Amino acid sequence: MLPPWCGWPTIPDQDLTEPRPGVDRRVEKQASTTLGRVTLRIFDTRTRSLRDFVPLTPGRATMYLCGATPQTNPHIGHVRSGVAFDIVRRWLMASGYDVAFVRNVTDIDDKILTKAAEANRPWWEWVSTYERAFSHAYDMLGVLPPSVEPRATGHMTQMITYMQRLIDAGFAYPAQGSVYFDVAAWSAADGSDYGSLSGNNLIDMEQGETDNVGKRSPQDFALWKAAKPGEPSWPTPWGDGRPGWHLECSAMSTWYLGPEFDIHGGGLDLQFPHHENEIAQAHAAGDGFARYWMHNHWVTIAGEKMSKSLGNVLSVPEIVKLVRPVELRYYLGSAHYRSVLEYSPDALQEAAQGYRRIESFVEKVDDLPGQPPVPVGEWTDAFAEAMNDDIGVPRALAEIHNTVRAGNSALAMRDYGEARRMAARVRAMTEVLGFDPLSDQWQDGESVRFDAPMVALDALVQEELDRREIARSVKDWETADAVRDRLLEVGIIVTDTPEGPTWSWVP
Repeated sequence: MLPPWCGWPTIPDQDLTEPRPGVDRRVEKQASTTLGRVTLRIFDTRTRSLRDFVPLTPGRATMYLCGATPQTNPHIGHVRSGVAFDIVRRWLMASGYDVAFVRNVTDIDDKILTKAAEANRPWWEWVSTYERAFSHAYDMLGVLPPSVEPRATGHMTQMITYMQRLIDAGFAYPAQGSVYFDVAAWSAADGSDYGSLSGNNLIDMEQGETDNVGKRSPQDFALWKAAKPGEPSWPTPWGDGRPGWHLECSAMSTWYLGPEFDIHGGGLDLQFPHHENEIAQAHAAGDGFARYWMHNHWVTIAGEKMSKSLGNVLSVPEIVKLVRPVELRYYLGSAHYRSVLEYSPDALQEAAQGYRRIESFVEKVDDLPGQPPVPVGEWTDAFAEAMNDDIGVPRALAEIHNTVRAGNSALAMRDYGEARRMAARVRAMTEVLGFDPLSDQWQDGESVRFDAPMVALDALVQEELDRREIARSVKDWETADAVRDRLLEVGIIVTDTPEGPTWSWVP
């Protein structure tokens, strides 16, 4: 039996008659005129091709994202996925779709048990502590809360039912208190299916599991792990134990979204074995499962994937000592979601300056005397084209910066009506990407800049850079060069980039 909302029309914790969080009604009004006319195309990892997004139910989109395994504080590699799929979700919502977004928590796992035991703490306390840390990081970066956030330990009944379906179908078997998925049996039944996501050959696939008691083949994977002394366990018809990682997501995604849903997302490193095994379980059980697969790439340092084992972890609490949360969000979302994001302090600061240029313009227009607050307007066609092309954020950001430059030129000419129109456009576009400078999200205490002198310097330099850009736009090279030289005299180096000028200070 499925919950009443899995077949729609409503999500129980989301009143669709009220404005959706993070989406202004004026943006929705624009979207309602374009839904069905502009086609979103996304890169489907499984088919390795760009495909038109055609949802299972017209006007509605269902998404499942593999969320956190809370074992320690989140680093920016963890939360990049949250930001990337928050942008996907926001664009779907802004385009007029009712979105059901499920992001799970893996709250029982080998690593969690190991970390808790090393710290001599109860596993449930350990996982709860770091689950709160992840939630705080998501909130800090403006990631919208999911429609529902299921935990593995709350869905044992669904997992037991799922295993029974697989055993009855002949694709799983119990062994000494564990239950395993029979990869060979499934491959024989549908040889083209297993390996279709990751592109691996069956003979090369190793699950990487250490508990192999009763396995018929190294390629088989655990649906259920037999109880061990001192570990938490739950009863099943085949023996006490705890679930395997892959089973958790198949059971939870189909419980909340139905046997077939639109988008399944996660990090690139989850393609194998996790997502490959999810597909095998679901299809073997008779579920259509995900229609589109989307994977975000890694955050790297010196070309290596950010991970705890490499000792190059940069936690969110530490990074927001260097830049504001909104600037970190801008940085994490600035690269295309399928591209590597190479971390460096310089790249982080350059992204922060890029955001400040946007913020400075919008706030200047909003502060014009005798004028009402800048509303959320309409995004440009170029912005929509970029977002509909596989969520092309880099091109979308370029359009935002183009609009900011046009708005600054209008301010210089004292054409305040045009400046307000440009600022309203900027608000609409940055709202979709989750960093509208005038949003309440970025007006709270956590968004206060950490270094008042640097903030003051940045504001003064931005004024000079705006003056230089205006001079350059009218080919007043003498004034533009004079601004640059004056800044250089006090140690400010100006670098021109396709997105606009950036600056650095040499003490």
